[in-house]
Amino acid sequence: MLVKDLMTRDPICGQPDMVVTQIQKLMNGHRIRHLPIVDETGELVGLVTQRSLLSALRTEESDLSQFEVSYILAKIRTRHVMVQDVITINQDVPAEEAARVMADERIGCLPVMGDGGLVGIITDNDLFNAMLNLLGARRSGIRLAVRQPDRTGEVARLTNAIAERGGYLSVCAGYFPKREPDSWVSVVKVTNLSRDQLVDIINSQEEMDILDVREV
Repeated sequence: MLVKDLMTRDPICGQPDMVVTQIQKLMNGHRIRHLPIVDETGELVGLVTQRSLLSALRTEESDLSQFEVSYILAKIRTRHVMVQDVITINQDVPAEEAARVMADERIGCLPVMGDGGLVGIITDNDLFNAMLNLLGARRSGIRLAVRQPDRTGEVARLTNAIAERGGYLSVCAGYFPKREPDSWVSVVKVTNLSRDQLVDIINSQEEMDILDVREV
């Protein structure tokens, strides 16, 4: 799964000379939290986020009248409130690299570059939805979390044992548990078998422990 598979293509953009009230209306109207800012040639020059926008609109909380607030805000241009040093990512990068960059930089989106310019935007919501799909959150079945030794062939041993009994794996993922460096946790979702059948399968395998099993 690459960034281009998750991103919003041809995102709505603003221009640096728009006043912040126009930007606010644009973002509210399209229900978006991040707005790339491009110049007259279409080149990315900045990014407006809800945080940067609220910072510009904080005048509304002052003792000024609504007329005075509106007058002041009508003078503030987007170029004065946008993030200028924008972190971007290429459309052909794996999606997990986008997640890593966003987590490390503590940001909620990445404008996506390709074909010589801005081609999309990927947000934390896009990554959340990808995680839902990868973990089969909207699929029914028996969800099973199994702790195994972290060594070659262990995941295959688990999946083969389930398949040999006629189980269908709609999800197979995993992670390294904290404070257990020699272990691996496999998370699977299985249909065609009952909860009790799955428990019997795991209990018949050496060095496998059920951490969680539930029907979802």
